[in-house]
Amino acid sequence: MHTDNTNIRDAAPKNSAASPGNYANVNGLKMYYEIHGEGKPLLLLPGALSGISTAFGKLIPLLAATRQVIAVEFQGYGHTADIPERPLSYEQFADDIIALLDVLNISQTDIFGYSTGAGVALQIAIRRPDFTRKLVLASASYNSNGRHPDLKTLFNPEVMIAALKGSPYEAEYLNTAPRPEDWPRQLAKVRVFEEKIQDWPEDHIRNIKAPVLIIAGDADIIQPEHIVALYRLLGGGSLGEFSMPASQLAILPGTKHTALTQQTTLLMAMIPGFLDEMIL
Repeated sequence: MHTDNTNIRDAAPKNSAASPGNYANVNGLKMYYEIHGEGKPLLLLPGALSGISTAFGKLIPLLAATRQVIAVEFQGYGHTADIPERPLSYEQFADDIIALLDVLNISQTDIFGYSTGAGVALQIAIRRPDFTRKLVLASASYNSNGRHPDLKTLFNPEVMIAALKGSPYEAEYLNTAPRPEDWPRQLAKVRVFEEKIQDWPEDHIRNIKAPVLIIAGDADIIQPEHIVALYRLLGGGSLGEFSMPASQLAILPGTKHTALTQQTTLLMAMIPGFLDEMIL
């Protein structure tokens, strides 16, 4: 495992702009990433419409106190320009991240995925288990049926545009995107992505061997029944007095989807301990 911060920083060209990050050329994409702190690597994967700041801005300084945090922005998100002819998909995002890890010479890492990023983390664990040491999955789904039925209303074009007007997500895009004027097109592309049926085989999930911490809000876009089902597929559900499962489950009280990664006190009470626990 590569944990030397200087080596990783030198693995790709520096961004010439005033941002704190770098760009790496992966799969025809100029992918933006940032590195914070030193220690064992922890890869952060953001959610739909999120860049690094809106997804993890409050958490990065805390996590980077003991870890080398590598935060990325997917195709069309934040600083990373879109490839207009290439659709958005979990599989493509995962392929891009796998390619980025190769560029950065990272042979294994812990991964914290939020929302869309949690799905990407699952795909990485399925496709490249050798890259995946431990997973933190926040608001994760493996099947479209696990999402709250009212989510369809939120992705109605008029509702979505109105809800995001003046939001931190819009502000982040307008301030960081190579082509800020593409915001309406990005929203349309994300809607298409979100409307695709997600139906990943349960056996693929069961075969993930990395320990997983599953986190959701009690008012999340992912239904609690689905979160529990995912936990069971990943080895949870045993009677702890006889055998503690390697995977863990946390439901954050009074927490909606967009506020989940803002719950820094709760998250920092569980994530570092889970990541630092020895794998048996």
